[in-house]
Amino acid sequence: MVHIVLPRDNPNHAALEFNERSLVPRISALLTAILLVTGALFTACGSDNAAPSASTSATTSAGATSSSNGASTGTAALVKLLRPSVVHIKSETATLDVFGQLVPSAGVGTGFIIDDKGDIATNNHVVSTDNGDAAQDITVTLDDGSEHTAKIAGRDPPTDLAVLKIDGGNLKPATLGDSSKLEVGDDVIAIGNALDLPGGPTVTKGVVSALGRLIQEQNVTIPNAIQTDAAINPGNSGGPLVNLNGEVVGITTAVIRGATENAEGIGLAISMETAQPIVKELIDKGRVQRGFLGVTIQEITPSLAAQFNLSVDHGVGIRSVQRGGPADKAGLQQGDIIVKLGDKEIRTSGDLFAALTERRGGDVVEVEYYHGGDKQTTQVTLG
Repeated sequence: MVHIVLPRDNPNHAALEFNERSLVPRISALLTAILLVTGALFTACGSDNAAPSASTSATTSAGATSSSNGASTGTAALVKLLRPSVVHIKSETATLDVFGQLVPSAGVGTGFIIDDKGDIATNNHVVSTDNGDAAQDITVTLDDGSEHTAKIAGRDPPTDLAVLKIDGGNLKPATLGDSSKLEVGDDVIAIGNALDLPGGPTVTKGVVSALGRLIQEQNVTIPNAIQTDAAINPGNSGGPLVNLNGEVVGITTAVIRGATENAEGIGLAISMETAQPIVKELIDKGRVQRGFLGVTIQEITPSLAAQFNLSVDHGVGIRSVQRGGPADKAGLQQGDIIVKLGDKEIRTSGDLFAALTERRGGDVVEVEYYHGGDKQTTQVTLG
């Protein structure tokens, strides 16, 4: 069995298979049911902070990297450049036990500065409690050692993203890159407060192992995630994954551990292509305004299609329809298989989620689906 762990990051639990105080998802069965498919997470990104990479860095024979402007920059120089933008996050809260006594708890994570106004990007589970509530006290420590009380500007649990706000001068924002230009095999660097070890953030280096991964567990669905073999440990959550031009291309968020003791960890990061528009909306509005389709779903696979003699071997099957919801009003029924939404082909639940993230509540979208052996279309007004 494979487990996904979002390393939120209590170093006291480091020996317990990366168990954390808050969100610790487990990979479920291959056919995943989602209680409510939501959409319209964001529109096209318009952040002024984005600085897309002009070209992919190449590794030279001397072990240095060649940036798009022709200058060679070693890993140590990149780390020196990036460290002022990386922050240490400590979140604390207190709950009552069965005897009515206060029980304090704390977690540690990482974030990075995204503008000179004090906005900091991180993971939602870094600043959340076990039951999903926001942490009560959050302290951000900058690279110069100064501590700042942080407020939550916004959280988006479905994509495990959050933005913190601090008051501070001389902040150095990280340069945001274009993750869509990444290729498998590109070198990347992860920076974070692994295990909350003293002496500053830990730096690990690896390659992009795969692109377009889907992180999906419980109430978290993250499409187009980046897989890397750069070591990621509890405390790294919310930290930047950086290309060799010094641009943030991802936000480290999860580690997969195999069932065997000898299995190697696989690091996962939210791509900036996914994260950037959500972060922008959290800054602008404090939350992501989303609509919904109003169905529970089951992913269709070739084996499932063969077993039940389905008309199509891919897509997203509807397990149930919310009465009076958008799908119900559009005539979609239990057993229908969605294969296209708008201009997006739907082969997996991740495809459906990604397509819906481009839409907002109230948007009218054409849905193509199979009803029995017939391919049909309908217009759905998202809720």
